[in-house]
Amino acid sequence: MWALFRFSTFFAVIGVIAAGVHFYVYRRMVRDTTLSHRLRLVGLIAAACLFALFIVCRVLQRFIPAANSFLVPLSSMTWFWMGFATYLAFALWALGVLRWLAGWFRRTAGTLAKRPVPATSAERRLFLSRAIAGGALLASGGLTTYGAWRAYSAPEISDIPVRLPKLSPKMDGFTIVQVSDIHLSDLIGRRFMDELVRRCNALNPDLVAITGDLVDGSVPHLANAASALMNLRSRYGTFFVTGNHDYYSGDRAWSEALTKMGIRVLRNRWTTIGGPDAGFDLVGVDDWGAAGRYRMTGYNLDKALAGRDPERAAVLLAHQPANFTVAAERGMGLQLSGHTHGGQFFPVTALIPLRYPRYAGLYGHRDSTMYVSRGTGFWGPPLRLGSPPEIVKVTLTS
Repeated sequence: MWALFRFSTFFAVIGVIAAGVHFYVYRRMVRDTTLSHRLRLVGLIAAACLFALFIVCRVLQRFIPAANSFLVPLSSMTWFWMGFATYLAFALWALGVLRWLAGWFRRTAGTLAKRPVPATSAERRLFLSRAIAGGALLASGGLTTYGAWRAYSAPEISDIPVRLPKLSPKMDGFTIVQVSDIHLSDLIGRRFMDELVRRCNALNPDLVAITGDLVDGSVPHLANAASALMNLRSRYGTFFVTGNHDYYSGDRAWSEALTKMGIRVLRNRWTTIGGPDAGFDLVGVDDWGAAGRYRMTGYNLDKALAGRDPERAAVLLAHQPANFTVAAERGMGLQLSGHTHGGQFFPVTALIPLRYPRYAGLYGHRDSTMYVSRGTGFWGPPLRLGSPPEIVKVTLTS
């Protein structure tokens, strides 16, 4: 019930925002720029259809996970449109404010000079509305074009040194390459994955960690693209923990498929990295959001730590940057997370701190550290603006 309430609330907020954006764009781009009733009607119908398609895709993806593989491309295109429409609405609003300010200064100047200010003619109002619409279209088109290019271009390499409590000096310089939130789908395919693997291997890591949200689709649909991960090269191998989208796409099926590819799946358990006298424990937990939604799985830190020597250094892989304080107090010297995408694109980048106080970068609690990745791929609109994708290279020091 709680999960359904959260979805309903989120859906309602998104619906209201989307409806407002579509109506505002229709009003400024169509109604204010033409006197033709037929064109206004066509524009209104088009805006209503785009809004309805956006909402329908959200509902189907939530309640028919089996259709995810086929819905992702259409859904992503509606998200891309929503991103473009949002930038268009912002540009229209900004230029509209400038237009109002110009009119206010003109009227104020006329009042101070004690001369009448002629009313703006209908022809001039139509011309100004069209000029604003054209300028907004150019501005939003430029932003979305750059955002799409950044989403598909090579991720940045974030080189992060981290002191890991209780780590033996013999392990100084141990490197973990973290990739997160790839969201493999029809929009992010084998070519993207091959380049990602190449860049990870170039960092010569000791260990590779995939911190959830690897896929948006079924194993049969995406297995070929995902198999690129078999080419990852590191001294201790590749490890994976589930994210919420991996549950939507079939967590058990993907866990089995990744295991067959040679990737070690950590589902609420730990494993030893290095020797017993000079290594550390790598702990993996299931997605935080899955707890209570699925009967047999979900975040379970107690189960993940069962039987572990608390005097050993430990690194926790957890998809969401949740429960960090508790994990730190349970001896996790480093937590690697993702999920937030750092907001992914403006204006979400400005709002994400309201939902996730720890949303991107390094955070600390006592002697422990958490790094929250901005993600390597994208979800929703194929846009990255204000939050570039990243591959994280963590260098451990004692």
